[in-house]
Amino acid sequence: MFTGFIEAVGRVDSVQRTGAGLRLRIATTLASELAPGDSLAVNGVCLTTVAAGGEHVDCDIGPETARVTTLGALREGEPLNLERPMRVDGRFGGHFVQGHVDGTGRLARIRDEGEAHWLTVTLGAGLAPYVIPKGSIAVDGISLTVAALAEGGFEVMIVPYTWDHTNLQARRAGDTVNLECDVIGKYVVRAAELMARADTGRYQ
Repeated sequence: MFTGFIEAVGRVDSVQRTGAGLRLRIATTLASELAPGDSLAVNGVCLTTVAAGGEHVDCDIGPETARVTTLGALREGEPLNLERPMRVDGRFGGHFVQGHVDGTGRLARIRDEGEAHWLTVTLGAGLAPYVIPKGSIAVDGISLTVAALAEGGFEVMIVPYTWDHTNLQARRAGDTVNLECDVIGKYVVRAAELMARADTGRYQ
């Protein structure tokens, strides 16, 4: 379980193809605090550390993860949002983020308002029921609040601190981002769907 509060911005050191998918090497200051078997959220995707030492962490990316997230298209030098799992005895700051990406979206527009930045993100119709005004959503692993719904997507406002301490400052209109909708909202929508089916005798 993660919170969507980014701890560090690492960089892609290398991406190598393996028989099981991809091996990602990340340059990060968190390397000394990670060990093989530890979980690490990389741009919002929960990965398992397979090696750590010095200033680098290695993680494997499975074929399915490479297909359904942005990780399959990572390039050397690209900045990565990193977060270790939430500690049981730690303070909870963002929202419940599982690291299980629901899909990808596209940054349709980035505009400035003073020192803040507005992002318009488009998403597939399948994710639309889980996105509500003032609800939570993780964009590349960052816990954000949906400021407004837009045609085919939503808008979020990025405060200066988040802009300066995540990979968002390197993003451009047209880029693809990982999206994870609020897990509580997903359970609510699923329960409503099952109740509607039960009423029509099509419960399954």
